[in-house]
Amino acid sequence: MVPAVVARIEIDQAIVLASLAVTGRTELSTDGDGSILDLSGPIDEFLAEHAAWDGILVVFIPGSTAGITTIEYESGALEDLRRTMEMVAPRGSDYAHDRRWGDGNGFSHIRAALMGPSLSIPIERGRPTLGKWQQVVLCDFDNRPRRRTVIMQFTGSTGSTAGESQQN
Repeated sequence: MVPAVVARIEIDQAIVLASLAVTGRTELSTDGDGSILDLSGPIDEFLAEHAAWDGILVVFIPGSTAGITTIEYESGALEDLRRTMEMVAPRGSDYAHDRRWGDGNGFSHIRAALMGPSLSIPIERGRPTLGKWQQVVLCDFDNRPRRRTVIMQFTGSTGSTAGESQQN
C-alpha cells in the first residue's frame, strides 16, 4: 500500500478559472529577405484580450518560407541568426526547387523547414513562460516582401485572482 501524501497550500487570493480554447490572427508586413519581427506585442495583446491564465499557446505561421522561433531580440543576435542561416542554406546555391519553379527562393524553403512553422509556449498566470531575454519571433526567409498571417491558439484556463475580478 502506498501512503497518501497530503499537502496544505495557503493561497492569499482565490483564483477564478474557466476552460478556454480560442484562436486569433495578426497580420504583419515584412520586407522578406531575412526579416525578423518580434511577436511579443501581438502575443501579449491576444492573451490579455482573452484573459488567458494557465495553459499552452501555439504560435503558427502558414506558408513554407517563414518560421517561428525564440531569440534575444537584439541586433547582434539577429545578425548572427541571419548569418548562420546564410551558411546553412546559402542564397545562390543550386536548388532543385529553383530549377523547377524558377522563383529563386529554394533557400527560403530550406531555412523555413529547418526552423519550423510553430512554437508551443506554456502560459502561467497570464504570461508566456519565457526567459528574461527571450522573445518569440517571426522569421521571413522569402526573397520578396510578404504579408504574413500569424495564428495564435490558446488552450487552457481563463481567469484572474478574486481580488482582480471584484475590481472590474
